[in-house]
Amino acid sequence: MTEFLPTFNDDLSTTIQILILLTVLSLAPSILILMTCFTRIVIVLSFVRTGLATQQMPPNQVIIGLALFMTFFIMAPVFAEVNDQALSPLLAGEIDQEEAFDRAVTPMKEFMAKHTREKDLALFMGYAGMDKPETLDDIPLTALVPAFAISEIKTAFQIGFFIFVPFLVIDMIVASVLMAMGMMMLPPVMIALPFKILLFVMVDGWHLIVKSLLLSFS
Repeated sequence: MTEFLPTFNDDLSTTIQILILLTVLSLAPSILILMTCFTRIVIVLSFVRTGLATQQMPPNQVIIGLALFMTFFIMAPVFAEVNDQALSPLLAGEIDQEEAFDRAVTPMKEFMAKHTREKDLALFMGYAGMDKPETLDDIPLTALVPAFAISEIKTAFQIGFFIFVPFLVIDMIVASVLMAMGMMMLPPVMIALPFKILLFVMVDGWHLIVKSLLLSFS
């Protein structure tokens, strides 16, 4: 009877590993959104569409697709470092899974810490009763990830404010002209829309927005 015990334990260990792997895969979208630059990019692009008042143009699929590929482009050096230091050695059998995880986390921590405000990080560290970290290794992911997320959201909203200003000026000018002409029943948004699109095209708005996003991560 005891001779079957090792086989049973091996099967149980393999099952647990498969369950852990499936759990990680199910959390992959959240990891992509909260541990990369995806959040800032998709929020800023959404602000552009809202400022233009073009309803669903460009569609959500285009915005998310563009944000996804921009994320891969910006995060390429980080992903390459993770592959060189963690994934390749793990597949080659040179390191175990625990060491591979520790190596993979380091480049991600460096990226997130670079774009995380100290105030936001101190909020979660203080709430958990943790001491002030001396090195990057002292910062747990449970505190760094949410701090990075709210920092990215704040930065995206700051960029969105500057995106809205010129569109708001156009709306105010059109509304003032319509009121002066006595056309109070005509929706200003409808009249302002072609002017906002024309301005955005003339200044090559998409190029400027994408360039600003790329520079914000440099």
